[in-house]
Amino acid sequence: MSINATRVSAGGALDVLRAAWAAQRDDGLTASWMLHGRPGVGKSEIIAQLAAEIGADLHDLRLTTIEPQDLRGLPFYDHDAGKTIWYRPEDLPDGDAPAILFLDELTAAAPSLQPTVYGLLQERRVGRHVLPANVLIVAAGNMVEDGAVAYEMGTALSDRLIHMIVQADAEDWLQNYAASTGIHPSVAAFLKTRPDLFETTEAALRRGDAIACTPRSWRRVSDIMHLNPAKSTRQVMVAGTVGEAAAADFLLLADEIAATVQVEAMLQTPRSERADLYPPTLHGLTALVYGLLGAVNEANLPAAIEILADMRGIDRPGVPVAELGTFGFELLISQALDNGWQAAFAASDAFAAYQSERAAAGLP
Repeated sequence: MSINATRVSAGGALDVLRAAWAAQRDDGLTASWMLHGRPGVGKSEIIAQLAAEIGADLHDLRLTTIEPQDLRGLPFYDHDAGKTIWYRPEDLPDGDAPAILFLDELTAAAPSLQPTVYGLLQERRVGRHVLPANVLIVAAGNMVEDGAVAYEMGTALSDRLIHMIVQADAEDWLQNYAASTGIHPSVAAFLKTRPDLFETTEAALRRGDAIACTPRSWRRVSDIMHLNPAKSTRQVMVAGTVGEAAAADFLLLADEIAATVQVEAMLQTPRSERADLYPPTLHGLTALVYGLLGAVNEANLPAAIEILADMRGIDRPGVPVAELGTFGFELLISQALDNGWQAAFAASDAFAAYQSERAAAGLP
């Protein structure tokens, strides 16, 4: 049975769940949500990001590791009342604080568990324990065609959920995730120019390869690059994460970036002496943008603004430096707003000149 729902990016799915939470909180509209998607596409990260944004306790239940009684709880015989009393499991939310109940690996859970899950998804209860109104229920799982362990979802289960199919989108990931989570500049620069290698699960399945590129695997490559291991060790680690072919392409670029991108040096160098520090290639300039986002703080933000503003004036034939500078400003402004640093833009002569130049060209 195919999932005939809308395909959305991870950022799109997060927007929908933000709206779902607002509707539940403000209007009492309760529903249970289901994120379908290939392994590593970012379903768990979406839920973690939403929980952080709304200040919710995250109750993450991996349904492949529990039995029905783990959700139902344990019975206790009350001799005085002549009744069996059920102690609810501590994994279920029970309090006044906002909470997300995340039922992960729903499609891989044993069929014997499904009847217990039905009550949570539809009636928001297990036995006599009723979930508080401030609990958002979200489930996630892989589809059978993804090559992962998964059972077909029957109608009794699917009818209790609002479904979305989360698909990998490199631009969405780079703009809405990489910029705010410290993804290594070399990974961001590589995927900016090689979005075809962002998610390769389908191609890997056709070839019979066990290793594929996914958003999750590129997150792991980023962690490896931050560790800065020896070159031979790094090659083994990266190849074991995204496969030998993708690793070879990526590591060539990473070496180029390491030799030409000097983020800290540029932030500390006076503006009049920075021109020769700009990387010569598109890959290097892209890594510079993401490197600035990772290194910027309130103190060095004026210098970061200058670096992006002056990028428009450097001579790099065939490289869209103006567009790259504008892209960098979009991300930097968003980061500044999130941290309350927007006053630096109002006080920046470099940013004022950048805006005047765009206005003169008829650009917003």
